[in-house]
Amino acid sequence: MIKLTGDYHTHTPYSHGKNTVLENAQAARNKGISQIGITDHGFNHLLFGLKRKKLPSLRAECEEAEKLTGVKVLMGMESNLISLDGHTDMKESDLSEFDLYLFGIHEVLRYRTFGDMYNIMMRNYAAYKFGKKPAQKVIDNTTKAYINAVKNNPVDILTHINYKCYCNLKEVAQCCADYGTYIEINTKKRHVSGEEIDLMASTGVRFVIDSDAHSASRVGDTVIAEQLLAESHLSPDRIDNIDGRTPRFRFEEYKRTKL
Repeated sequence: MIKLTGDYHTHTPYSHGKNTVLENAQAARNKGISQIGITDHGFNHLLFGLKRKKLPSLRAECEEAEKLTGVKVLMGMESNLISLDGHTDMKESDLSEFDLYLFGIHEVLRYRTFGDMYNIMMRNYAAYKFGKKPAQKVIDNTTKAYINAVKNNPVDILTHINYKCYCNLKEVAQCCADYGTYIEINTKKRHVSGEEIDLMASTGVRFVIDSDAHSASRVGDTVIAEQLLAESHLSPDRIDNIDGRTPRFRFEEYKRTKL
């Protein structure tokens, strides 16, 4: 059984989660997890986006939860990819507020332009909805957007890659390997196959396993990851948040040297 050192992707009522920061941290402590990321949905999510005006109260809850549980509580955000040029809704002016920087592709967002919405969300979602293989142009656009985001932002973790979206996994993974961004193995939804994990791993990219918990009961869940690892040849030593290891996060280094 996999035991996480840290679960870096969890949600609270600040976006789409059911349980508080403290309850998520308590769940982590009860499972022997030493670090947890509170990573609510990004500002441009039209239904569940985190509000900038609530950042001080979120910070206070993270600090209080860490004191009460002894679990290191990282205040992060699962930001949204909002343009083909790789913009996310984590602006440069927001960076000092956070400890952890995740990003992924989601629906129901405020994109930079209609063209960005059409190419990133609408065309991908149509292929997913109708179970059709997407056009190569869709794959190329999504690949470009992912790569631009990793190159242009100090992203720690790319979340649930290829979920309701389609890219060249090897190209994106190579970019993540080059820039020090982790690929997430998400245990809320099955977003890649064991074979696809092996394809990404061939680039040298490193991985983390995250629960994407929207309730405290799922913090630390690893079931889907265990299934995928059984179907792949990925060595556990390529996963940096298990067996007592903690990731070397890119954003932490960026903040230390650039902010």
